[in-house]
Amino acid sequence: MNSNKYQPVIGLEVHVELKTKSKMFCSCKAEYFGQKPNINTCPVCLGLPGALPVPNKKAIEWCIMIGFALNCQVSNFSKFDRKNYFYPDLPKGYQISQYDEPFCINGSIKLSNNKSVGIRRVHMEEDTGKLIHQENSTLIDFNRSGVPLVEIVTEPDFESVEEVVEYLKKLQQIVRYLGVSDADMEKGNMRLEPNISLRENTTNTTNKQILPIYKVEVKNINSFRFVEKAIEYEIKRQSGILNQGKNPIQETRGWDENKQKTVSQRIKEEAQDYRYFPEPDIPPLRFINSQISNLKSQMPELPTDKLIRFQKEYQLSKYDAEILTREKETADYFEESVRIGKLQKVSPKQIANILINKKVDFKNILPAKLIKGIVFSIKIDFVDKSKLRKIIQNVLLKNQKAVNDYKNGKIQAIGFLIGKVKQHFPKGDTNQIKSTLEKHLKT
Repeated sequence: MNSNKYQPVIGLEVHVELKTKSKMFCSCKAEYFGQKPNINTCPVCLGLPGALPVPNKKAIEWCIMIGFALNCQVSNFSKFDRKNYFYPDLPKGYQISQYDEPFCINGSIKLSNNKSVGIRRVHMEEDTGKLIHQENSTLIDFNRSGVPLVEIVTEPDFESVEEVVEYLKKLQQIVRYLGVSDADMEKGNMRLEPNISLRENTTNTTNKQILPIYKVEVKNINSFRFVEKAIEYEIKRQSGILNQGKNPIQETRGWDENKQKTVSQRIKEEAQDYRYFPEPDIPPLRFINSQISNLKSQMPELPTDKLIRFQKEYQLSKYDAEILTREKETADYFEESVRIGKLQKVSPKQIANILINKKVDFKNILPAKLIKGIVFSIKIDFVDKSKLRKIIQNVLLKNQKAVNDYKNGKIQAIGFLIGKVKQHFPKGDTNQIKSTLEKHLKT
């Protein structure tokens, strides 16, 4: 099989749980990880008859801020919809989501290869309950039911696994910088769903605009490594089917880590299968321009902007600035250290070297303590002249060979002698020691 015969066409749906205090449509606590099953529930998130949802204002604002960070247009009008399907973890028989009027549309994010990946939509919905499979039964924990969930949908612009992973890492970094989610995939805060299909590899730009007639979605992946493996497996599997003159089935699959393969789950639904209709219990939402601009003014500095500023303001290399801005905690710690270090004449580069090359415990070593340690390590002392002369005379007496080498033209021999003197003055000024040595050697 020719591996260059087909071109991957990949789109992504990413679900990000917001870390609001309460759930999306009720006042139950949104924190569920590690909690006893079914203790954070109420008639609303259990879908009991007569219970009415009330939207979480903070969750909506955070959803819009994610849209801003992804260069989206924020709509002045939006609404919630009912997405109907029957599954045990969905107590109402439908999910409150958004269909044709999401909060944010038409965004983009740039990759390192200068490709601009289109963001189709950023919309708000509620999470489902969690199924716990045991030997002969399945249990349901509804603590997660109703937790605010933002879905970020891209255009099918990815053509390689590398592009997908870079985008996902950028997205994780952005939501963490915004402070709206921990995006911890092990805890399910961020779940990845690639849509994968293949088309014939061609240089014809017209053909490259035509999407394949099918797509395969791989659901609920919780690590960058697994998404990489799942896509690579699908490319290989779909290539084999296309080589037989057939088209892969449009379906939803899951990643089986034990078998190292994707497995079929169900035929992929279309929008009409969900019977979307406007949520009758939540009125449409309208935003005036001042509300949108006020939210935009609250946006923090994002990773890309911080990266550029660190290089310019602190004269750091792109490599150093990239490492320091990966995590907001590191970037904030660095800047506070620079502010304190400026008074002690410690340069940003010196601070960057420590943070990059050594593990610093941010919780126990405050920036002031870090700077104190740096100052101590680089501090030089001017040595008492009388004491220095006595030590030098002793060193010269005990190292006659080095003395003779120096006097015979081997200038580098002075380095050996300086080292011997420095053993007595570890923090002594090297220039002072060298100049004093030279005077003694010339006598």
